[in-house]
Amino acid sequence: MSTRPIIILDANILIRAALGVRARDLINQYQKNINMLAPQPAWSDALEKLDITLPKRGISSELLHGSSGRLDALRTAVGSIPLSFVEGERENAFARIGKRDPDDWPILAAALTLNCPIWTEDQDFFGTGVATWNTELVEIFLSR
Repeated sequence: MSTRPIIILDANILIRAALGVRARDLINQYQKNINMLAPQPAWSDALEKLDITLPKRGISSELLHGSSGRLDALRTAVGSIPLSFVEGERENAFARIGKRDPDDWPILAAALTLNCPIWTEDQDFFGTGVATWNTELVEIFLSR
């Protein structure tokens, strides 16, 4: 891995980048300066939410199709981390976040493994001992 700073992206950021503009623009603008990574379960979670949850909320199939394509396109800017890479921090991560959201342990484990922050809109990561950035403020980290 290069000496560039690293940030782990939560599934909700992948979804925001697929559906919206701000997160996608930040990823595109800073991808050459920062290693942006997401554990494989975050990609699966984002795709599931796009494919299953959003149609139930009345998102049109046209918008959904375009968003799924944009999610796939993000894979060139945001690297995927295999679950096996973060498995060594599973127990530690689960102890820190398991009571709040056990499904988020791979995100936290990735940040612990790589000693880096998390870009998320999920408050469940607060107090886990890892720096978190939201979309409103993440540019402070990305632009350094």
